[in-house]
Amino acid sequence: MALQTGALPWRIAGGSKPEVMLVTGRRSGRWMIPKGWPMLGKSLADAAAQEAFEEAGISGTIDADPLGSFHHKKRSLFGTVDVEILVHLLAVEKELTEWPERGQRERKWFPVKEAASVVDSDDLGELIARVGKRLKNGKKSAR
Repeated sequence: MALQTGALPWRIAGGSKPEVMLVTGRRSGRWMIPKGWPMLGKSLADAAAQEAFEEAGISGTIDADPLGSFHHKKRSLFGTVDVEILVHLLAVEKELTEWPERGQRERKWFPVKEAASVVDSDDLGELIARVGKRLKNGKKSAR
């Protein structure tokens, strides 16, 4: 199974409401977290942060340890590839108005419950819900 790395961007909106940012897939248009292949010379967490910048125009503090993982079937020119995606939490500190893939994807902040329901993967939805519960319980970080 192939390995990818992804970022789960989060923030506290309106003083107390946790939100996560999702992006659309370039081809599918489905809501997903920013993700991509490992990058030479970068840790998986740093590669996930780079993907979040390229796909969503965001930056912040990324957790070095993954929150968890989920499986995804990635379509390619050669068929379908099974991929495990390690998910790293990204506390968003900056949103850009211009970024590399701005014209190719949409980005949107979702309340946690809605985000968990709009992603295709049940496992990813569970990771999102788990982060939301931690944030609602007054933790200063999503870990």
